[in-house]
Amino acid sequence: MAASQQKLTLFSLTAMVVGSMVGAGIFNLPSRFGTATGPFGAIIAWAIAGTGMYMLARVFQALAEKKPDIDSGVFAYAKAGFGNYMGFLSAFGYWLGSCLGNVFYWVLIGSTLGRFFPDFFGDGSSATAIVVSLVGIWAFHFMILRGVEQAAFINTIVTVAKVVPILVFILALIFFFNYAQFSDNFFGGADMPVKSLVAQVRDTMLITVFVFLGIEGASVYSRFAQKRSDVGSATILGFVGVTGLMVAVTLLPYAALPQSAIAAVQQPSMAGVLEAVVGHWGAVFISIGVLVSVLGAYLAWSLICAEVLFAAAKSQDMPKMFAAQNANRVPANALWLTNIVVSLFVISTYWSRDAFNFMLDMTSVTALLPYLLVAGYGVLLARRGEGYETTPEQRGRDQFFAWVAVVYTLFMFAAAGLKYVLLVAVLFVPGTILYFWARREQRLTLFTPAELIVFAVTLIGGLVGAYGLLTGIITP
Repeated sequence: MAASQQKLTLFSLTAMVVGSMVGAGIFNLPSRFGTATGPFGAIIAWAIAGTGMYMLARVFQALAEKKPDIDSGVFAYAKAGFGNYMGFLSAFGYWLGSCLGNVFYWVLIGSTLGRFFPDFFGDGSSATAIVVSLVGIWAFHFMILRGVEQAAFINTIVTVAKVVPILVFILALIFFFNYAQFSDNFFGGADMPVKSLVAQVRDTMLITVFVFLGIEGASVYSRFAQKRSDVGSATILGFVGVTGLMVAVTLLPYAALPQSAIAAVQQPSMAGVLEAVVGHWGAVFISIGVLVSVLGAYLAWSLICAEVLFAAAKSQDMPKMFAAQNANRVPANALWLTNIVVSLFVISTYWSRDAFNFMLDMTSVTALLPYLLVAGYGVLLARRGEGYETTPEQRGRDQFFAWVAVVYTLFMFAAAGLKYVLLVAVLFVPGTILYFWARREQRLTLFTPAELIVFAVTLIGGLVGAYGLLTGIITP
């Protein structure tokens, strides 16, 4: 396939960002926020998350401009700034989080079908739901093997199609806006347990991370861009559009139902809210939108998963077998490993008490380390002045953006809590085997002294997390 056929336009790159972000998360916002807070806390939460993620988007934009030679930026930036092992952890964490996100998508598909066929699909982790998920995973697998460009084109079409149900939801709730109901819910519904504003905001933080995942979609696909400048533009355009949709989807239900009713709605909660406002057709309409949206997002994330493993192998941060491409220039071995891991996680949901929210929160936490390292690299680059030779006046601004992004991601770690950080460490420890494998292939030293400390901390965290799981102190 000729190189010219691979290039993605600004519109296609923006669609990759929107397609990655508008997936499962936006359809679950009403009940996740309804469980945690009222409109006042929600506004504060979106102000924090929007500011933090906007700064992160600006870091991605700056890095795309100042370091145009770095492709598949998410983990490559971490390696450039903090060395080989941190680059590996970023790549592995980002890949693992993408795999967990794909598992979440299949659980949501099962949960959506369970609204209409409860005996078969239940909450999305029944035996039937798992079998349907496995069939879907491998159907997508063989479609993607036929070519990245074909899959990217399908993603563009799906992205346009799935925004329509969200817009209908927003317009319907604006039409039926009840100011008195909104006022009753504003500081937290009278029918909800009393908790502090800080606790309300904290309890929304992981869902805001989840719905912003994909903000780096254009950066990951930078090697396919027609123009490097389009990578940064697509990131900002996608961010602004999707943020507006998410804030509206979160706040408008408070003007339609009591907070306790919103909190109790079955996932996908957008369907239940619209059903309460306009009748049963609303639930059917949104559910169809969920299925189209989630399948489209799953396609985007399957592409991103394989691309991250492929790029890491090309830069010798993963075993070289994952750098292999088939005749259609698809990283086939990376795709096989990704979908085997996704399948195993899907099967494991059968034993989870709340597979839906557990997978959502785990996906969010695994994304935080790559984001933190990208923000940290943004700080280092601006401090050193690398890439700013012709634009020195931008250094102070970009350093400010990067520092805010660093503080935001650290705050997200604190909001997530120790449980999820330890569970991520449990997965990172065996993942380091891939790092050992790659370093042995190249006959390179495993760790620098600083990297050895990082590995030791990761190992201790993993052992503590494994002990917690075995003793029941930590429950998935």
